[in-house]
Amino acid sequence: MRRVFVFAVALYAAAATAQDRDFSKVEVKAQKVAGTVYMLTGAGGNIGVSVGDDGIVIIDDQFAPLAPKIIQALNGITDKPIRFIINTHYHGDHVGGNEIFGRTGTIIAHDNVRKRLESGSSVRGNSTPPAAKVALPIVTFNDTATVHVNGEDIRAVHFPHGHTDGDAVIYFPQSNVVHMGDDFFNARFPFIDAENGGSVKGLITNVEKVIAALPDNVKVIPGHGDLSDKAGLQRFADMLKGTSGAVERAIKAGRTLDQMKADKILAQWDGWAPKDWFINTDGYTEMIYKDLSRK
Repeated sequence: MRRVFVFAVALYAAAATAQDRDFSKVEVKAQKVAGTVYMLTGAGGNIGVSVGDDGIVIIDDQFAPLAPKIIQALNGITDKPIRFIINTHYHGDHVGGNEIFGRTGTIIAHDNVRKRLESGSSVRGNSTPPAAKVALPIVTFNDTATVHVNGEDIRAVHFPHGHTDGDAVIYFPQSNVVHMGDDFFNARFPFIDAENGGSVKGLITNVEKVIAALPDNVKVIPGHGDLSDKAGLQRFADMLKGTSGAVERAIKAGRTLDQMKADKILAQWDGWAPKDWFINTDGYTEMIYKDLSRK
């Protein structure tokens, strides 16, 4: 079965050098989570992995140039082939590897993920062209989809208008693990893609619904950040409610965005903007302000 992996590496070796970003120093690491589930970290969104006799299911696949390193990390866990790729949403740091893994595995995602990949998109002034046919989800769903492999009933559930309009949370009930995609940024301010159906209020609603249904001892894989748990997800929800509430009150009081930044109304949450993160407190304040000010 390793021949599939070797083929994919050879196929993409030349193309990877054409990328603008230097991925040569990125290390993709595997971490056992629970049951059949592992988590891979590298650059971009965290990858969830289910392994067993039926093969591999991966949740997201980071950037295309990292495919050889992702494959190497998977080879360290099992020699089974990748059978399914489930995308939690359409952003390139989560679906960039579709171009490679879609050649041998079946890609599954929400209807809106395929639509945005197929038509191209724009985020924060950066346009992304339509994805190659091989990178598009072959199986799409509106509300839920379930993949029955490795003794798991891996369930993808659509949560609307949170991070984007095509978010899926992935449940591994037998292993007691949930992959939140970018509906959960652990100890970091989230990016909310309001241009493509996301909203802070929708995100709060989604996260609270997930929390209410989770057992206390569940393991939670975030879209970004370290492996977490239900308490960590609750801290994220509390931050979302606290920060959005502060901005909403300032808007109602007639404060401008510049005044909010000058007043440092979100200073008590500065710890959610670590130095290596791309969203600082002012940037997050602006993002929430624009979202809540939309008509």
